[in-house]
Amino acid sequence: MSLKAVKSLRITWRITLLNIRAAMEYRTEFLLNIAVGAIWQVSVIVFATVLLARFTGMGGWDSSDVLLIPAIRMLAHGLFVLLLGRLPFIGRQIQEGMLDVYLVRPMPVHRQVQLAYFPTNAIGDLTIAAGLMVGALSRSRLDWTTGRISYLIAAVLGGMLLEAALFTVVACASLRFPAADYWGRWLEELLGTFGSYPLNVLPKAVGGFLTYGLPLAFVAYVPAAVLTGHGHDTGAPFWLAAASPLLGVLAYAGARLLWRWALRHYTGVNG
Repeated sequence: MSLKAVKSLRITWRITLLNIRAAMEYRTEFLLNIAVGAIWQVSVIVFATVLLARFTGMGGWDSSDVLLIPAIRMLAHGLFVLLLGRLPFIGRQIQEGMLDVYLVRPMPVHRQVQLAYFPTNAIGDLTIAAGLMVGALSRSRLDWTTGRISYLIAAVLGGMLLEAALFTVVACASLRFPAADYWGRWLEELLGTFGSYPLNVLPKAVGGFLTYGLPLAFVAYVPAAVLTGHGHDTGAPFWLAAASPLLGVLAYAGARLLWRWALRHYTGVNG
């Protein structure tokens, strides 16, 4: 690692610590934000509880296999919120003129956006997600070999990067049309609504759109299908389903290239 990269990491770490200390100055608000992050996921916990208590399965999946889908999605989402989750708010930063300030500072704009504040709610998200993942693994009947565990870790990281890629594309649109940040809210609603159960229970047109049009299926459903032996039933070729963690990496790399292009063509808050 070069000296410049080490220095950059050191600055990033120092700013993050300062953001954490600033957030903890108001202890009650800090704890409330953590609680809000956890409460926001209550619907997923209710879904998991009802699934395990009332149903033996869904869409041809055993209930213990279905539980892996929200576990992967929530853990990927929690990591996204913690590490890369400030981009959904860039529309507001553009309207407030903050992006113009970022442009004159000697630090990449993307990094400044991510270091704008510490996402306290991510602690609540990750706490619930980790608990759900532990529950899913404890109820799973799969043989958790080294290869399967490695794929699960890759699936979570790939899901995080794919979600980051989707929100980065929305952020790129916000650089030209600040009101496009509403698309981010729509995207978050779709992830929360359709991201926690097998998409084969939906009409084929809807499942196809969520697989190829807006590839939310590859965040959790498709990798969970590969892990549980349902990889041939996702509506995607098996090789593509198996490569879903890599798809997240490629999608994020492409989204960052789009971000650089969009930033070069950014004309300011007043157009």
